[in-house]
Amino acid sequence: MPTIIRSATPEDAADVHHLIVALAAYEREADAVRSTPDLIRAQLADPRPPFECLLARELDETVGFALFFPTYSTWLGKQGLWLEDLFVLESHRRRGIGRALLTRVAELAVARGCGRLEWSVLDWNAPALGFYRRLGAVALETWTLHRLTGDALERLAATG
Repeated sequence: MPTIIRSATPEDAADVHHLIVALAAYEREADAVRSTPDLIRAQLADPRPPFECLLARELDETVGFALFFPTYSTWLGKQGLWLEDLFVLESHRRRGIGRALLTRVAELAVARGCGRLEWSVLDWNAPALGFYRRLGAVALETWTLHRLTGDALERLAATG
């Protein structure tokens, strides 16, 4: 069966949310999802949505997604893309769907003149690490991802 890759629309919000929840469960963070189909629908309908999303569909089922948004490199002086999520339902893996999604994101990055496409991977996710390595991606061992969230973010903001 052919896989169709297309951009998500507001009408796809329930499918996008379903895949986000499935990804969170795979990443052992099932209770961490705070987004809702209504929130995703509103964001996709916004004139300047905060993200873009590609869906992989087979027959009448959404089986995977790639969610990404723009970044900027001061060193390159170019925009880039940050791949926030790439996920394929387990029953549809090892059939080229993840590669097709990532290839489409790469095509968009090149067409837009982006200098880079970046993402992070959990250090225990050996299948994903191997997949990306086979595609030619390089792990940035010397960079450490940092995050402020919740109370820490609020405290820092309050010091200004």
